[in-house]
Amino acid sequence: MAVQTITTTAECSECFGEVELNDVMQNEIVQCGECGADLEIIDLEPLTLELAPEEDEDWGE
Repeated sequence: MAVQTITTTAECSECFGEVELNDVMQNEIVQCGECGADLEIIDLEPLTLELAPEEDEDWGE
């Protein structure tokens, strides 16, 4: 089964700036070039971006 990818532009859900998406797939994390927000690609059809969840530091544990 081939992995589905997409190349397009989308709107940042934080600053509403344009985010360039080049050969990305579902669940990938991309960064907005305008505000620096980490965005997760939730779905490709229709294209859905949401603010990526922040990971807690494990501080070497």
